Amino acid sequence: MTRRANPANVFSAIAEPRRREVIALLANGQEYAVNEIVLGMKIAQPAVSKHLGALRRAGVVTVVKRGQHRMYRLNAEGLKPVHEWVKAFERHWNRQINQIKQRSECKALERLIRLDHGSNPSKEG
Repeated sequence: MTRRANPANVFSAIAEPRRREVIALLANGQEYAVNEIVLGMKIAQPAVSKHLGALRRAGVVTVVKRGQHRMYRLNAEGLKPVHEWVKAFERHWNRQINQIKQRSECKALERLIRLDHGSNPSKEG
């Protein structure tokens, strides 16, 4: 069952580094039982269950019961509030990347000009 992500809950849930590790583990889109996540993270099962519970309440993971196992899967849609918030700053990064690109191109052009002048010394009359 998918829950609608509450932005405050999502930010709170992903503030914990171990929960971000759980998200990274689930990022391939596959379903995992708790014991598989425990093996992947190398932390105790109660801690993993606690983190999964917080992520589920925030709408970042979904859970379905299959036999005796609860299977967890990333609900990437639940991370949308984070993406939308970060997207507002993307223009700053793009501007900085463009400035770095312009500076590097200018430096490369200056090096080419120096090399060209060094290999073709001007003739004195």
